Amino acid sequence: MSKPLAIVAGAGAGLGQSLVSAFNQNGYVAFGLNRTVPSGQEAATLACDLTDDAQTEHVVRDLIDAHGAPELVVHNTAKLVISEFENTPNADFEAAWRAMVLSAVNLARAVLPSMTASNGGSLIVSGATASLRGGKNFAAFASAKAGLRALSQSLAREYSAKGVHVAHVILDGILDTQASRDLHGLDPSRMMKPEDVAQAYLSLASQPKSTWTHELDLRPMGEAF
Repeated sequence: MSKPLAIVAGAGAGLGQSLVSAFNQNGYVAFGLNRTVPSGQEAATLACDLTDDAQTEHVVRDLIDAHGAPELVVHNTAKLVISEFENTPNADFEAAWRAMVLSAVNLARAVLPSMTASNGGSLIVSGATASLRGGKNFAAFASAKAGLRALSQSLAREYSAKGVHVAHVILDGILDTQASRDLHGLDPSRMMKPEDVAQAYLSLASQPKSTWTHELDLRPMGEAF
């Protein structure tokens, strides 16, 4: 039998590529979707503007035609905007919403019909601390992340009876990437390892239908919350 399809939307360097790698190593044939393809990842990552509904539908349809309905889909896009409210133009609010909420709408519309028509599967959405509370200078980012969480709740309530496990994961910490190390200067022991987050996503995807988790929060040891 062929391996089930996994799709990671937002497959840039860091968590996205770690998810693609982990899924490929654990029984899936996994593909990433990203606006730009990271160097060296051309075989496993497809260029796709997820804010474009027609393009998203086309790319996902080609994957489904080749590999069948996806059993695991991850929405992992983000656009970080840090700015004082009065200095944050409306264009930045809209860009954050398009990158995180509209992209999830387009992805869900592209994958859910085939998932519900087959054996269901899992749709996992990457959230953040800002999904729960808006911090100072994070108005654009937090409002979009909160909207993404609400969208995930609506999809979970609508599609769980159709066999699709929708889970929202609050990543309450800084992911350990070179870019994050350069930006934050944190001790790596206080950062979230992308490969460990990937294992948590795999665990969510393997939950039996009698014990589904809708929301999971992950944070490094010692992180205040």
